[in-house]
Amino acid sequence: MVSYKSAQTQEPARRRTKGDLRRRQALADAAAGVSPGEADVLAEAAKVERFRCVIYLCGAPPTDITRPGRECREYAEAFGWEITDVIEERAGLLPPRGRAGLWRAVERVQEGAAGAVLTACRSMISSVPQEYDEVAREIEKAGGFLHVKDSARRGLTRAAGHPA
Repeated sequence: MVSYKSAQTQEPARRRTKGDLRRRQALADAAAGVSPGEADVLAEAAKVERFRCVIYLCGAPPTDITRPGRECREYAEAFGWEITDVIEERAGLLPPRGRAGLWRAVERVQEGAAGAVLTACRSMISSVPQEYDEVAREIEKAGGFLHVKDSARRGLTRAAGHPA
């Protein structure tokens, strides 16, 4: 026998409690093959931002820094780093303290806008070891690091007997 109940006699829809919602989510996760607790990890991982860096390039006025800039961008992209800023400076042989662009890059790390300063070669920071170390320490104090793109590659090619 078929029952003909009118819409007025049906039970009103009830609101789901937080417990009901959690159980429904657990069932949906299980159906999707997600183990208990893994959903929380996946949700947290979705919130993780990409590592950010600022590229710093420096050269004398007639020097073309287009190629080192392109190489730094490609390097950052290869590691999945987000480039927050590219600072190009034509300061020549000025010491690091005399270069406003370099300190703007350091400030980006201090502000938390970037986690690293990426440069094409060590001499773009300073060819004087003490000056280079001073800049690296400033960046490290801010919680970041200074990364020189070619330092490892050049060292390897020279060690292997190839011209740099």
